[in-house]
Amino acid sequence: MTGGSELESVRVTRVLREDIMLGRRAPGSRLVERDIAAELNVSRLPVREAIRVLVGEGIVIARPRTWAVVREFTQRDIQDFAEVREAIETLIFAFAAERHDDEQLAQLRAALARERAAAADGDLIAGRAAAGEFHEVASSMAGNDMLRELVGVFITRLRWLFGQHQDLDGMLAEHEKLYDAIAARDVELLSELVPQHLARGRAAAELRLLDTSRVVD
Repeated sequence: MTGGSELESVRVTRVLREDIMLGRRAPGSRLVERDIAAELNVSRLPVREAIRVLVGEGIVIARPRTWAVVREFTQRDIQDFAEVREAIETLIFAFAAERHDDEQLAQLRAALARERAAAADGDLIAGRAAAGEFHEVASSMAGNDMLRELVGVFITRLRWLFGQHQDLDGMLAEHEKLYDAIAARDVELLSELVPQHLARGRAAAELRLLDTSRVVD
């Protein structure tokens, strides 16, 4: 691809990824190249490349000789990813508490402020995005390149599965507790708060799966 096409591909990938993770494109919905190209005012080539990237990230399923579709998650998906997420994010938050500096803490506080503003406005999309940013900043604060590399392998799927919560105020309250524990470098408290917080995300994902199955039935 030329430089312009590469930039278009990156933009299209970002737009489609955010649409899927924030719930604007539902599980099972078709990703038709010509329609997306028209919607985003690009050629079909960057759309095709974006879909290929998202297949690699595990949130799109390619179907030969037909349209790609947004992946439909299963109960097993939720269980598998929840187990991995708890193990890794418990480490992330503990390291973030131990190793953060003032600048990083300010970044986490800024993400929390954006989440608070979104909750006050009732902006579900902005609230989900800010909540995801909160976890991403915490990952950076952990100061472990290997851990960040592991997270990078499946961060898109994690945000997609567990990031579509409806209760902005409840999620905000939990993130505020996590922030306070990190700021206080209270690793012991975080060892209690993080599993509780992640269990809430898993329950929300399981509820969405149940609602989806009811619609199909």
